[in-house]
Amino acid sequence: MKLYIALLFLLTVGTTSAQSIKGNVQSETGIPIPYAAVTLNSVLDGSLVKATISAEDGTFELKGILSGEYQFKVSSIGYADNDRKLNFQGGTRNLGPVILLETAENLEEVTVVAEKPMVQVLADKTVFNVENTINATGTSAFELLRKAPGVIVDNNGSIIVEGKTGVQIFIDGKPSVLQGEDLTNYLESLQATDVEAVEIITQPSSKYDAAGNAGIINIKLKKDKSLGTNGTYTSGLTNGDFARFNSSLNFNNRGKKGNFYGTYSNRFGKSTRFINLYRTQVNTQFDAETNSVYDRNSNNVKLGYDYYIDDKNTIGAIFNGNFNNGFNTDNSRTPIRPVETIQVDSILVALNQIDNTSYNINANLNYRYSDTLGYSFNVDLDFGKYNSDRNAYQPNRYFDATETQIFAERVTLQETPIDIDIATVKADYEQNFLKGKLGVGFKFSHVNTDNTFDFFNQVGDQNVLDPTQSNQFSYKENINAAYFNYNKKWGKWNMQMGLRMENTISDGKLESTQDNADERVERNYVDYFPSGGLTFQMNRKNQFALTYSKRIQRPNYQSLNPFEYKLNELSFGKGNPFLQPQYTDNVKLSHTFNYRLTTSLSYSYISDFFAKVTVAEGESTNFLTTLNVADQEVINLGVSYPKKIYEWWNLYFSLNAYISDYKPTSPEFLAVKQETLSFYAQNTFTLSKGFKMEVSGWFSSPSIWGGTYATKSLGSLNLAFQKKFFDDKVTGRLSFNDILYTVPWRGTTQFGNLFIDGNGGSDSRQMAFSFTYDFGRNEIKKARKRKTGLEDENKRIGS
Repeated sequence: MKLYIALLFLLTVGTTSAQSIKGNVQSETGIPIPYAAVTLNSVLDGSLVKATISAEDGTFELKGILSGEYQFKVSSIGYADNDRKLNFQGGTRNLGPVILLETAENLEEVTVVAEKPMVQVLADKTVFNVENTINATGTSAFELLRKAPGVIVDNNGSIIVEGKTGVQIFIDGKPSVLQGEDLTNYLESLQATDVEAVEIITQPSSKYDAAGNAGIINIKLKKDKSLGTNGTYTSGLTNGDFARFNSSLNFNNRGKKGNFYGTYSNRFGKSTRFINLYRTQVNTQFDAETNSVYDRNSNNVKLGYDYYIDDKNTIGAIFNGNFNNGFNTDNSRTPIRPVETIQVDSILVALNQIDNTSYNINANLNYRYSDTLGYSFNVDLDFGKYNSDRNAYQPNRYFDATETQIFAERVTLQETPIDIDIATVKADYEQNFLKGKLGVGFKFSHVNTDNTFDFFNQVGDQNVLDPTQSNQFSYKENINAAYFNYNKKWGKWNMQMGLRMENTISDGKLESTQDNADERVERNYVDYFPSGGLTFQMNRKNQFALTYSKRIQRPNYQSLNPFEYKLNELSFGKGNPFLQPQYTDNVKLSHTFNYRLTTSLSYSYISDFFAKVTVAEGESTNFLTTLNVADQEVINLGVSYPKKIYEWWNLYFSLNAYISDYKPTSPEFLAVKQETLSFYAQNTFTLSKGFKMEVSGWFSSPSIWGGTYATKSLGSLNLAFQKKFFDDKVTGRLSFNDILYTVPWRGTTQFGNLFIDGNGGSDSRQMAFSFTYDFGRNEIKKARKRKTGLEDENKRIGS
């Protein structure tokens, strides 16, 4: 067993020799077994000749083998060893399926001598193994993204990867249906301790949807690991300005023919945020200070079942549900004065209250066929529904300079329900072809969204509908896609290439009493997205990779709604039905040394970059909208390195240095070029008596957010402790986040004749405690991993 654990961290070393032994490690039901240890020993003296581990699909290859007699062995936790003598006569020998019989291994009798590294840099992605970081205590999945290699989260909650925005978020291999504030709320309701790993895929192949300028971040939740009935219960308390509670339950019941699994998590409590905007517009200055309290209750549930018909056919079903109920209070105060004086003319005071209830449900039915000859076929049928009921109460009162007398008042209400239905059909087929692997597939998706905006003026005790400020916006979209992808290995080289075609058909229709010239916008266009990569294993310690992909970022549905709606008495928002998608060409060169130190240099060109901008209207009002404002060039240098300093001290750091150059296509947008450095480091110390300690932190130098905000430096210093009890069944964790309170941001922006100097933040300085209890049988068995078919259209719901 110790040998297996140690071999788990070895990688195959390629040679130019054609002498090789290959095969496919499978369970008795035909399920591929990844990461199985494959060894070849000399029969004469028992010495090790060659070792490798099986890939995700169970395949393996031992290269450079001389003719002779060997002892061949395949091992994997949860399975009996396949151990036999092998007479090899040279050439290329395919052993076909290597079957491992299932067994139950009691963990109390197994000594684990190694653990999965915190960061793994693979050929197609970087994996951040969160389950090995105790600093995740009390934090959410959203806060966890700040710690992922090469990832930055800006003040608006936008996620930046390698200097680019436009990231597609996946949950367990499935694109999230949420975006904007709703996505942030969902990720904040997920506990970081429920996350197994965060995968950063910057150059997705043609098999993936083309959406996402910066690629894909896949958040993998803990599941599917045990035989029999097992589970984990976690409960935690986080204390910032208010106390917040969270808990989660994960369970798995695995039988010989089926696997039933599920998760439930929640988050209850209040949090705070603040934002201060010092705005100069024409000849007037507005000094707005807003303090907000967010009271949110979130519940998440996931249920899944896989049934193994036989050794080649599997069917499964998955249900996901996210349910939220929130109440926000925004207390805003805005002194108003002419630019040339310090005397305040008036003060606008607003106590806005927002009540929002939403749910997001998704159902998936899937089928998989896979045989030992390299043929596989997958079909996914998905349906998703999103519903949000949002009511906003906005009293606006103008006081005199002494704030003792009200000389104007207006109270308004807005009811803004949203309904979105999404359905997709997706199929993928793979087979061996010309000594490589050929994949083809198609996908059809349909989106139907209905947005209602009812605006009321409060007159006395009555709420009177204002039809001139109310509307209904419907949007329908079909995306029809097909792709091919080909992968081939020879010698030290590995090549992958593919092409994806996507046909987008959309129809946006606005119904209102206003006279809008752009009430109906219909589109029908076809795009082609090539992708490819070439890797070279120069020697045992050096690997090079060159990759290219073209991506698209479509506007979210709310950004296309042209109707004007009030944010407060001085500001309103409106969408842009003529907003164009932005396209990105990415090329990346990377080098991995000794399977640990990874250095990459990438170049990206984004055409028709769109950003949310604040536009002045008259002398006092402004509106928020989304415009195509520039073309953007990004050059990024990334370095990551995990290092064991001593047996008791592990270090990991990740660094990204990038230059972002915005070239205006709008006359009001200012050209800007910015060099930015982002850094994350984590030290893990194993102390006496089973204690662990982590000291971690991240830093981002001045940067440009969203193409408009020039921001100052910010960062965070975090500390965490862990102790296990009762035969390691109970784990207690204590953490302190943003100890120096350096997460709050500050920045400036200018668009046309409007200038804003702003700053903001939240109760990011927190203390958190949690405990985790593992229950069930201490046995391990590999379970089927499943990805479903809802793609980028599920991500574009605006909030």
